[in-house]
Amino acid sequence: MTRTPPAAPDLSGLRLPLIVAPMLRVSDLHLTSAAVRAGVIGAFPTLNARSESALVEWLRELDAVQSHSTGLHCPNLVMADADAIRHARLIADSGARMVITSVGSPAPVTDLFARAGIAVFADVATVAHARKAVAAGVTGLVLLTAGAGGQTGWLNPFAFIDAVRRFFDGPVVLAGGMTGGRSVAAARTAGYDLAYSGTPFIASAESPAGAAHKSAIVDSDPDGILLTRAFTGLPTSMLSSSIRAAGLDPARLDEEASPESTARLFGNRARGDGPRRWADIHSAGHSVAAVDSVRPVARIVDDWAHAYDRIRTSPWERGT
Repeated sequence: MTRTPPAAPDLSGLRLPLIVAPMLRVSDLHLTSAAVRAGVIGAFPTLNARSESALVEWLRELDAVQSHSTGLHCPNLVMADADAIRHARLIADSGARMVITSVGSPAPVTDLFARAGIAVFADVATVAHARKAVAAGVTGLVLLTAGAGGQTGWLNPFAFIDAVRRFFDGPVVLAGGMTGGRSVAAARTAGYDLAYSGTPFIASAESPAGAAHKSAIVDSDPDGILLTRAFTGLPTSMLSSSIRAAGLDPARLDEEASPESTARLFGNRARGDGPRRWADIHSAGHSVAAVDSVRPVARIVDDWAHAYDRIRTSPWERGT
C-alpha cells in the first residue's frame, strides 16, 4: 500500500524560492554546492556522478554543505536509466530532503522515499502526466512549460497551473523562462511555490560547461532556441548555434525521430563520428534573454533575490 507522501521540506529559510535545475553534464558537485551555499536549492542528475562511489561522495559532501547553509541539495533521478533504483537507495541513506524524478514514472521510488521521509517532486509536461504522478504518491510537481531548456513541455504556465490546481494542492514548481527575480515573483503570484532555472547557471563561473557553450548562451536570444525532437525523440530546447556548429542545418532535422533512433545517432554510446547531444549539441531555454555575462552563482542569486524582494514588498504586490 502506498504511504502518505512526506511533506515538503521547510523552505522558509531559502534566500529565494528557487531550484537551480538539474542539467545533464552541467550540474556537478561544484555548481550544486555553490547553489546550496547561496541559499537556494541546488539540483543535480545522479547520472552526472558517473559511478556509484562518486555519487556516494557527492551526497556526503553536499550533506555537509547543506548542514551549514539555508539552501538544500536535491538529487534528480532519471527514471528511464537502469541505475535509477540503485541510486534511489543511496539517496535514501543520505541527508537529502527532496528528490526530483524525471523521464519516467516516479512510482518505483515513492514508497522508498516515503519511508525515508524524503519529498518527491516529479517533472511533468502535460496535465495527464501530472495526474499520474499525483496518483503515484508524489509530494510535489515540477511543471515543464514552454521555454524551458532541455526536454520540456509546450503548455502556457498560467493555464498549466490552473489545470493542475483542480486536482492537486501540494507544492508546484514552475520551469521555463525564468529571467530573474521578477520572473520568480510572477511565478509566486501565479500560484507556484518555487521556480526552476537552469540556463542562466550554465553560464555561471562555477559551471563546468565549456567556454563555447557559455559564450553561445551569452550571445543568444530566445529566437536562437529551437524546440526539436531530432536529438532525443522528445520535445527538447536546443541552441541553434550549436546545431550549426556541429555541421547540421536546424531547418532540416528529422522531427519524426524516436528516442531509440536518436540514442543510436547522438547518444553518448553512439558509434560513429557524429555529434553528441549535450556534449556537442547544447541545450538552453528562453531565459538566455537575461544572460549577458558569465557571473558567479552567488552573484546571480543575490541579484535575483534583491529584485524579488523589491517586487514582493511593493504596494502593488501587497494589493494596497
